[in-house]
Amino acid sequence: MTDDTVTPASEAAVPLSSTADRIADLRVRHREAVTDKEARAQERQGAKGKKTARERIEEFVDQGSFVEFDAYVRHRTTAFGMEANRPYGDAVVTGIGTVHGRRVAVYAQDFTTFGGSLGEVAGEKIIKIQDYAMKVGVPIVGMLDSGGARIQEGVVALGKYGEIFRRNTAASGVIPQISIIMGPAAGGAVYSPALTDFVIMVDKSSHMFVTGPDVIKTVTGEEVGFEELGGGRAHNTVSGVSHYLAADEDDALDYVRALLAYLPDNNQSEVPAYDHTAERVVSDADRRLNTIIPDSPNQPYDVLAIIETLMDDREFLEVQPLYAPNIVIGFGRLEGRTVGVIANQPNAMAGTLNIEAGEKAARFVRFCDAFSIPILTVVDVPGYLPGTDQEWSGVIRRGAKLLYAYAEATVPMVTVITRKAYGGAYIVMGSKQLGADINIAWPSAEIAVMGGQGAVNILYRNEIKQAEADGHDVAEVRQRLASEYTYNVASPFLAAERGELDGIIEPAETRVMITRAFRALRTKRVQRPERKHGNIPM
Repeated sequence: MTDDTVTPASEAAVPLSSTADRIADLRVRHREAVTDKEARAQERQGAKGKKTARERIEEFVDQGSFVEFDAYVRHRTTAFGMEANRPYGDAVVTGIGTVHGRRVAVYAQDFTTFGGSLGEVAGEKIIKIQDYAMKVGVPIVGMLDSGGARIQEGVVALGKYGEIFRRNTAASGVIPQISIIMGPAAGGAVYSPALTDFVIMVDKSSHMFVTGPDVIKTVTGEEVGFEELGGGRAHNTVSGVSHYLAADEDDALDYVRALLAYLPDNNQSEVPAYDHTAERVVSDADRRLNTIIPDSPNQPYDVLAIIETLMDDREFLEVQPLYAPNIVIGFGRLEGRTVGVIANQPNAMAGTLNIEAGEKAARFVRFCDAFSIPILTVVDVPGYLPGTDQEWSGVIRRGAKLLYAYAEATVPMVTVITRKAYGGAYIVMGSKQLGADINIAWPSAEIAVMGGQGAVNILYRNEIKQAEADGHDVAEVRQRLASEYTYNVASPFLAAERGELDGIIEPAETRVMITRAFRALRTKRVQRPERKHGNIPM
């Protein structure tokens, strides 16, 4: 475990008798606590190509805005010779600053001091900044780079983790919480970021795991490396723990700055709106949507092209782009106001829903609802991914999370059906029945229990057999019957006749229509029965 072995020279200072002496003493202590300590940290981190805790904070917040808390605290441990090494500030830098001119609480663990380990005092500093963020209602961003609990302090260090976790939970849905993993996060240290809203990891240099490779090999005999076990790519593509894989530390900080621009300070405030006058008429860019859906229902397309066309300035910040790519989530703006977007992605697994996609979208819906961010859902879903793996892994229970999230949400919700909307997946994806406020469809939409080809196998089994016996072209007969089924049963006009759709529009009109819809829903209010909390199928 790396540490800062310099003991403050100010401890040996003579008694101070004048104001001038006390000011001089302050300057000495400040130099020891900040200037000298930072110089040593830069030397150590620079050799690894990494930034120091203070450098990370200074780069993240607006220039000159950071105000540090508790720079002079020191640990109180005397065990294992620790009394001889009591650096100022301990192993974490905490304070407040601004990002885009808005206040943000921030802390960054200092790996050059005791390996960034969490002891009693470091824990108290993090707890204090958490309490501050809750008290004044501002987002909190944590930059983790720690070897875990400080072994020399034993149960005291572990207790601080518990207090941090409790505050993470209390802050959930009250203030945005973001974690940036800048180095290792092992053991109990991983659960604080897991409780926050967004986790950002840096490729090749950040790792998260409950038990490390050595323990796994000792207990199970399995050999696995740090990167394969808990590296940024593993948690962005396999586990879904992380929401963005940054190329480097600069990319991670830039992403979080961009993310904060879409979020409110707290659950009682609104996201600042940007000056943007939406065009009230269809533009040339809008007209390109009229040709984006392929004629073949089995041909994929990129839903991001639709999303970007709908958003102000074509700007869309995707969340978890590498995990469950069959569903897209992220933030954009309409008329300068933040909206959360959930969309099936036909380019990946035909846009089917599976366990991973459902959980990814469900958590995002709940975040948007907690912070009063309206939700736009773009639907092109052929159904749930079939297979024993999905069934045995709990697709019934885990798939119900997305249904629960939509049904529980009270924010304005607008749904656009672009093509397929089949079976239970149609209901789950922001349907009118689950509480969406305005549901519209394109003429290419197909809304039914199942697609035409699947329906033919069930409804026209005898006709297919007879055609085969008569020597007819079975493929041609099957296609004709499927087309008839789609026209007679799956047409969006049938759903519109029953009031399950609020309108059927040309794709080119979508941006104008959803902008008007969200504008009309700004004063939406929903009253729910009083309860302690629901019981989401975890």
